[in-house]
Amino acid sequence: MDELIDILDSDGNYTNKTAMKSEAHRKGWFHPTVHVWFYTMDGRVLIQQRSKTKDVFPLLWDVSVAGHIGAGEDIEISAVREIEEEIGLTITPEALEKIGVFKSIHRHSENLLDCEYHHAFLCELKVPLHKLTKQESEVEDLSLISLVQFSQEIWGLAHLQKYVPHSTEYYRAIVKAIKNRL
Repeated sequence: MDELIDILDSDGNYTNKTAMKSEAHRKGWFHPTVHVWFYTMDGRVLIQQRSKTKDVFPLLWDVSVAGHIGAGEDIEISAVREIEEEIGLTITPEALEKIGVFKSIHRHSENLLDCEYHHAFLCELKVPLHKLTKQESEVEDLSLISLVQFSQEIWGLAHLQKYVPHSTEYYRAIVKAIKNRL
């Protein structure tokens, strides 16, 4: 779905310009996104398998919930909205814990350059997996896996084609942040 988004400079600062998401991707303009990582107190992390119809990284496993921030939209409100849309869970902004902002650049093709600043949050998952409702157009599957298994898979050579290729720094920060809360 195309939407109006804010445009950032290469340092992540707002430029007071907006564009449609498709144009930002075509021209490689930086823009903000949200990433929400859900974890359980018994040491598991919720991962999402991207829909087979996604333009980028179809069927790869990724962050629990992710999405673009609408132009002028509050970051935490955007995160809450994306959570409800993608996994059918209603939370309050106070349940989110921001852990950082991560610069990401992915050239998918000549006409698709994803330049994003991911505003990353943690949130404790307090409901069983079967209570979540996946958004069919975005989410193929949901899985709770141990943080140990997740760590081994994102750093191991055996699963290079399983996960969206975020930077090692990004994945290490997520794992460390979750470990610190257990």
